[in-house]
Amino acid sequence: MINIAWKQLEDKFEDLVSIRRNLHMYPELSFEEIKTPAMAAEFLTDCGLEVKTGVGGRGVTALLRGGKPGKTVALRADFDALPIEDQKEVPYKSKIPGVMHACGHDIHTAALLGTAYALSKVKEDLAGNVLFIHQFAEEVIPGGAKVMIEDGCLDGVDVVYGAHVLSTIPVGQIGYREEYLMAAGDKFEIRIKGKGGHGSMPHLAIDPVLVGSQIVMNLQQIAASRINTTDPTVVTVCSFQGGDRYNIIPDQAILSGTVRTFSKEARESAEKNIRNITESACKMAGAECEVVYEYGYPSVWNHPQEAQRVSRIAEMVAGKENVSEVPLQMAMEDFAYYVIERPGAFFLVGGMNQEIQATYPHHHPKFDVDERSMLQIGKMFISLVFDYLNNPSRQDSNKEIIQSV
Repeated sequence: MINIAWKQLEDKFEDLVSIRRNLHMYPELSFEEIKTPAMAAEFLTDCGLEVKTGVGGRGVTALLRGGKPGKTVALRADFDALPIEDQKEVPYKSKIPGVMHACGHDIHTAALLGTAYALSKVKEDLAGNVLFIHQFAEEVIPGGAKVMIEDGCLDGVDVVYGAHVLSTIPVGQIGYREEYLMAAGDKFEIRIKGKGGHGSMPHLAIDPVLVGSQIVMNLQQIAASRINTTDPTVVTVCSFQGGDRYNIIPDQAILSGTVRTFSKEARESAEKNIRNITESACKMAGAECEVVYEYGYPSVWNHPQEAQRVSRIAEMVAGKENVSEVPLQMAMEDFAYYVIERPGAFFLVGGMNQEIQATYPHHHPKFDVDERSMLQIGKMFISLVFDYLNNPSRQDSNKEIIQSV
């Protein structure tokens, strides 16, 4: 039955390419998605599934009931775009100024729709159910996963899987990892209030730019020497705003940046150290400060048994030589919320292809991936569903839930 479903997916490939390219031409930003969820809901309804819209706000779920009783597998894809100007010269270039699919969510969405279509053709052979989760707003904290879960999208679900295409992995390859895969991602903003003055008389001012520069340098101590070096941590200042004239010391400066961690201990230590370093530097200079620290998504923790299932299935789909255990990823993903609530795993599918210039990193204005990655995602999802539902001896998933926040 798996081969029949794969054939259905392959036969649908050209339609999936058209869907993906339409999504790419008409992207929608996080929390502003209207046409995308409507399109997904219409497609899933045509597949004969039980569709719910407005889940958590803009999410869509669709339930496929198998021909035999059993457990329920959830498959998730995200569909929001980014505020980036598309600079590719391709026929499906974004037609929405300043908005593009620069992370592959159009690929994820089309692949999951193809999976739903293929599985709907063999549903009588499934010993259980499949829930298709089309999620909005993955790119912007607080994200769509958390509110969709709060709205009940995982009710009755036993296991959940998700996939992400990567432009850094060649097309045809699949990556997996047990336990931690992707980092927790937090945001911080530091406001330094000094005393403005003339650039020629700094002794009469309290220079927030100077204080901010000291803070930026000192923040580098956190990952280097204040957190266990075996616990990967990134602290990066990405924005420094202060003054707009070459000879005027401003009243204030604003720094902002991101923190990436895996463990609860590293996350809490990073926040504590950012606050201590900032307050100490400002106190020494006679300046005032405010630190705003916002917790983002938790880290993605793959349940070992489900990650092993992914590895085994990937070898069947792509061949053992094309499957590898990937290193820790410092990017963040709100799929983390799903695997906090249910056993499951998140895996990576290659989309790099130099022949079509699909080599640019995610969130780059020229980002693109090989559309054949949709077949890899779809075949992985189809095979995971059959392996879990139709082999009860393999359903004894690890039940403990690892909470990383």
